[in-house]
Amino acid sequence: MMLLTAGALASCTKNLDQTPQSTATEASVFGSQTGLALYSNSFYNILPDIKTPFRTDCNLSDYGAVSSVPLYIQQGAYTSLNNNDWTTSIWGDLRSINYFIAHCDNPGVPASVNANYIGLAKFFRAYFYYRKVVEYGDVPWIGKALDVSDTTILYASRTPRNVVMDSVLADLDYAIAHITATNDPTRSTITRWVAYGMKSRICLFEGTYREYQEQDKASATTWLQQAAAAAKAVMDSAGFSLNTGGNMAYRNLFISPTPLTNEVMLADVTSTSLGVYTDANWYLTSATYGPRFNFIRTFINTYLNIDGTRFTDIPGHDTISFPNETKNRDWRLQQTIRTPGYTRISSGNVVPSPPVFSYTYTGYQPIKWVLDDMVNDNGATNTNSICLMRYAEILLNYAEASEELGTFADADWNKTIGALRARAGITGGINTKPAVADPYLQAHYFPDITDATLLEIRRERGIELALEGFRLDDLIRWKHGELLLNTWNGFYVPALNTLMDLNADGKPDVYFYQGSAPANKVSGVTYVNVSGPGLTLSSGTYGELHWLDNVPRQWFDWMYVNPIPYSALELNPKLQQNPNWQ
Repeated sequence: MMLLTAGALASCTKNLDQTPQSTATEASVFGSQTGLALYSNSFYNILPDIKTPFRTDCNLSDYGAVSSVPLYIQQGAYTSLNNNDWTTSIWGDLRSINYFIAHCDNPGVPASVNANYIGLAKFFRAYFYYRKVVEYGDVPWIGKALDVSDTTILYASRTPRNVVMDSVLADLDYAIAHITATNDPTRSTITRWVAYGMKSRICLFEGTYREYQEQDKASATTWLQQAAAAAKAVMDSAGFSLNTGGNMAYRNLFISPTPLTNEVMLADVTSTSLGVYTDANWYLTSATYGPRFNFIRTFINTYLNIDGTRFTDIPGHDTISFPNETKNRDWRLQQTIRTPGYTRISSGNVVPSPPVFSYTYTGYQPIKWVLDDMVNDNGATNTNSICLMRYAEILLNYAEASEELGTFADADWNKTIGALRARAGITGGINTKPAVADPYLQAHYFPDITDATLLEIRRERGIELALEGFRLDDLIRWKHGELLLNTWNGFYVPALNTLMDLNADGKPDVYFYQGSAPANKVSGVTYVNVSGPGLTLSSGTYGELHWLDNVPRQWFDWMYVNPIPYSALELNPKLQQNPNWQ
């Protein structure tokens, strides 16, 4: 007997023989399309909630500085005792899916309807296991609803990741073949095209993981072919396109209360009537509520100039002032961080809003996901929906998989990377693949990559999907976890004890000093002590801002997978710990 929300399937009467209102028999759940739909709604809890995408990159990524070094990369700080992501409630989601699949065969429901909902369940099972494999590598594959008598399965060892991923792919293929919905105007449910999109994401991860982590080129090719084909299916569907029109087209994707359905394929949607909001403003503007995430200069340097040339090819680019380094760049820069001209709304008034050093450490303060009205800065009141899948990602998946396969032509570049750059206002190099590898990307990010096009695809992926929750997964599959140790550097400060105008409005905003602050302070200016040990200048009395150089960090290859929680090993020693974790 399945427990459901009280009153979900029956109304209250005085018939004492009727099924209690808080329960439903298998027949009432699996005997109608309504029952199947109600049950399957619970699967959506497996997807990232409305706060997770932007928090994921804030909490651990290579392109941002935060208030303290994450525990995971602190020297000797993280062990199996810190990890509790193996709880009964999480594995209970899997049991619910397996139970549904096993019972979704009622002859009173058309076979195509049963197959549709089984497809939906298998989509979520595939996603569940994909996330577990990313986190732990080998995990127990459980393909049936367990009960207490299934002790052999309950206390079994882990299944090799390649076997699990084969099962994930089989589930995705079943979902694509049997999910009947091809469009959802709300962008809040799984459709066949979302399943294709998820297949492209998962197969790209697995293909590049096998190529770079396992050095298994043969099986990597198979997975990359699947990734490219799934992405191409979405592209050929003619159902999606990039949101274009003006230099705010990119940012509008992240501040709209309803998903911009031409590009957004799946989203966590806010609802005033249901009281569903996000806390993006609070998390990304508060000095105390969130981790004070801000981008680092090494990453900001990867944004191209508006003419398509590389910013890092400019002589003396590393000493250009903040207002000037943000000029004539990829439009996404000014839609991702505060730059000159950015304004906010305070009590109905438009106010200039340069980077605020009571929040930022580097000067590169994020605005992606942040609504302009400051009324949202002190609580979970944001009305903007949060994208979980965008057509832009599909283009990037196709581009990367195809280039890895050696099949990516100029025409493919033009409709993927070129299209994304055209939307960002870039005028040069959008029609043809690059001929020369960027030495900056090689020196600071990917010294193992000589393919000029692949480097540019990785540049584009980092910029386009920043703060959408993809970055750590990308570092894992590319085997570049060491980038998490990047110096947390900020903009260039030419001298101490100098008033600096960060938004070029003629009014000073910040003043950096060492020792004691000046006695006579200018109104509206933030005075920042760079004496250390936390915040310093790279050359002592001038140079890039540096944050937390004094805190040791570490990365080892065995950290690409998390430790199995100690509590789980106590219950089932056959799980065995991942190598080198304690």
